[in-house]
Amino acid sequence: MLDAVVVGAGPNGLVAANLLADAGWSVEVLEAQSRPGGAVRSDRGVHPDYVSDMFSAFYPLAAASPVIRDMHLHAEGLRWAHAPSALAHPLPDGRCAVLERSTEATAKGLDAFAEGDGAAWTRMCGTWDRISTQLLDALFTPFPPLRAGAGLARRLRGPAGLPLVRSLALPARRLGEEEFRGEAGRLLLAGNALHADLAPEAAGSGGFGWLLCMLGQQYGFPVPVGGAGSLSAALVRRLERRGGIVRCGRPVREIVVRGGRAVGVRTESGEAIPVCRAVLADVSAPDLYGGLVDERHLPRRLLDSMRRFQWDFATFKIDWALSGPIPWNAAAAAGAGTVHLSDGVDEMTRFAAQLAAGRVPDRPFTLLGQMTTADVSRSPLGTESAWAYTHVPQTVVGDTGVDGITGAWDEREQEAMADRVERQVERYAPGFRSLVRARRILAPPTLQAMDANLHGGAINGGTANLHQQLVFRPVPGTGRPETPVRGLYLASASAHPGGGVHGACGANAARAALHGSTATRHALASAQRLLSGARLRIERPQG
Repeated sequence: MLDAVVVGAGPNGLVAANLLADAGWSVEVLEAQSRPGGAVRSDRGVHPDYVSDMFSAFYPLAAASPVIRDMHLHAEGLRWAHAPSALAHPLPDGRCAVLERSTEATAKGLDAFAEGDGAAWTRMCGTWDRISTQLLDALFTPFPPLRAGAGLARRLRGPAGLPLVRSLALPARRLGEEEFRGEAGRLLLAGNALHADLAPEAAGSGGFGWLLCMLGQQYGFPVPVGGAGSLSAALVRRLERRGGIVRCGRPVREIVVRGGRAVGVRTESGEAIPVCRAVLADVSAPDLYGGLVDERHLPRRLLDSMRRFQWDFATFKIDWALSGPIPWNAAAAAGAGTVHLSDGVDEMTRFAAQLAAGRVPDRPFTLLGQMTTADVSRSPLGTESAWAYTHVPQTVVGDTGVDGITGAWDEREQEAMADRVERQVERYAPGFRSLVRARRILAPPTLQAMDANLHGGAINGGTANLHQQLVFRPVPGTGRPETPVRGLYLASASAHPGGGVHGACGANAARAALHGSTATRHALASAQRLLSGARLRIERPQG
C-alpha cells in the first residue's frame, strides 16, 4: 500500500510529492491531463518551429522561493534565462518605464520621468534588502508564520516599522502617489498589482505590486530554458529518481473517506488506490470540498463558507509565432521579457472597474511576453515567440466594446476578443499584426479544459484580495493545509500563500502530512504502551 497519493501534477503537487519522497514515503501522483505540469507546460502547438508557454511563463516567485531553491533542480537539467530587462511599460508618446536588472539602472530610468524618483526607488529597494529574507520566509510558510513572523517583527521594530506596514496596505494608486512624482514608478506598481486581480484602488494592491517589483529587481523575471515545461520536467525527474511515480490520464473521481479519515482515492475508471498515511489534493478548494470529498464528510460551516469563495478574474490568452521582433514605438520595450500595455494608471482603473461591473473591457490592459527575447531557444533566429493575456469577467453581463461579446466564447467571440487585444498591441507597436505567422487563442473555457484548476481561466486559485488571503484562504478560519478530514491536505493555490509558481502550497501540505503522520505514530505508540501496561496489570497474579 502507498504511503500517499497526490491528486494533480501541477507544480504544487509535484513539489509536495518530492518532499514526501525525500522523507522516504512511497508516493504516487495522479494527473487528469495527458502530461504533467498543470499550468507550467509548453508545446509547439502554435508553430512547429516555435516553443510556446501554454499558461504561465515568467517565474520571479520560483527564483525567490526557498522551496524551489532547496530542490537543486539544476541537477535535473533546469536552466534559467533572462531578457536584458525584466519588465517594461511603454506609453503612446514613446516614453517607457523599465524595471531593469540593476537598481541603479531602474532608478536612472525613473529619474528621466521625474527627478528624485530614482532616489525613492532606491529607498524602496533598501527596505526590501532589509526585510526580504524574513518576509519571504513568512510568505512561504504556513499561516501563522510564527518563527519567520517573529524575525520579520524584529526587522520592523522601531519608528520605521509602522509606516512600512501602512505603505504595504495601501492601494497601488495611493502608494505610487506618495512615493513618486512621475508616472514610471506608479506604472510599475499598478501594473504588477494587476498580475493578480488587484485593482489600483484595492487595499493591499500597493504591497503586492511592490513585492513583484522588488522580486523582479532582485531576481529578474526568469524563464526556464527550452520552455515552461522544463521546470515541470525537472520536478518529475527528481521525483522519479526518488522512487515516486507520476501517472497521467488518471482523473480522480473521489477521495475515499472512512471514519473521518482519507484512506485512498478512486479514479474515473473505477480504480481504487488505498493509502496508509495521506492524500494531498493539488486541486481548487471548490473542487475538493463537496466535489472530490462528499459533503456528508464535511462540516456545514465549511460548506456554507465555500459558497462565498471568490474566484479571480477570468483570463483570455493568445500565443503568437512572429516573423520578427515586435516593432515598439518605445525602443526600451524591445529588451523586456514582460511588457504591460495601458495608457496609464487611470486606464488601469477604468479596466478594473469594467471587470468589476461584469463588462468585457474595450481597451484591455494587456500583459505581453517576449519569450525569444528572454530565451533564444524559443524560436528561429530573428523571430519571436510571444504571447499576451488580459482579464475578462468570470460572468459577462455586457461588452463595453462594439463586438457584442456575451461570454459564450464561441469562435466569433474568441476571434473578436483576439483582434481587440492585437489592436491594443498595435497601438504601441505599429506593424505588429503584419508579423503574425500563426496564433492560438486560449479563451476561458479552453484554459479550464486544459487545467481544471483554472476555473473560467482564473489563474490564481481564487482572488488575491485581502478578504481571501492569510487566515481567510480559502475561507475564514483556515489558512493552513489541514482539512476537516484527517489525513487530507489542501496543496493547491487555493491554500495560503496563493497563486504563483513557488511551490509553497504544496510544500506546506507535505510538511503538514509528515507532521501529522509523526503525531499519529506517537499517539498510536502511546496507546499501545497504555494498553500493554493495562494488560500487565490485569494479568498480574493476585497475592
